[in-house]
Parts: sequence; C-alpha cells; structure tokens
Amino acid sequence: QVQLVESGGGLVQAGGSLRLSCAASGRTFSSAVMAWFRRAPGKQREFVAAIGWTDNTRYADSVKGRCTISRDNAKNTVYLQMTSLKPEDTAVYFCAAGSIPLSRLNSPIPANFGSWGQGTQVTVSS
Repeated sequence: QVQLVESGGGLVQAGGSLRLSCAASGRTFSSAVMAWFRRAPGKQREFVAAIGWTDNTRYADSVKGRCTISRDNAKNTVYLQMTSLKPEDTAVYFCAAGSIPLSRLNSPIPANFGSWGQGTQVTVSS
C-alpha cells in the first residue's frame, strides 16, 4: 500500500494560485493511478483530477482549464497546480492512489482508490 503526505495548502486570495504536492512512499508509485479529491465544508468528497501511469489525465468540469495534475516518478510525487482560484475551491484537498486504470474510470469516485493522505486545507478568500 502507498503512504501519502500532502503539502502546499494555505490561504490565498481569489484569482491566486497554489501548487499542492503529494509525496508517496512505496515501490508501486510509478504504476499507481494518482488523484486529487476535495471536501468542502458540509459537502461530500468530490473528484478534482487524476493522472494515470502513462500520464493520461482526467479533470472535473469545475476545475478544467484552471488545474493541472502532474507526476514525477523519480521523486514519487504528484502535483496539483491550481490557478484562478475561486472561493468555491475552498476545501480540504486529499491525495489518493489506486490501481484501476484511469481509462476504465469515467467518473472517478473515492471507492476507486485504496490509499489516502490526511489532506491539506486550501482556503480562498473573496
């Protein structure tokens, strides 16, 4: 199982940018499908972005064009670059790892991923 630790969250003004990082331990990182989910106050965890082991990507409509997910297998790290942030992006952001090929996940859900980080808070002020 992969252990995940997120970092990079914080407080930012609307229109600003943040880059989240997720450091993974374990030999299976390069073959894992990595994803970011978020949970806003009072809401359920929702999919943000995912990247497969061939660097294919998937984004939620709400962040498409504003977020970029990437991975560095040499560093066992996955990133989420967020730009043009909005107050509605305020949430705890979670990194996740799974083994189901991204090509088989039309709409990734938390149950598709077996390893999770503790989360990092992102707060966007208006």
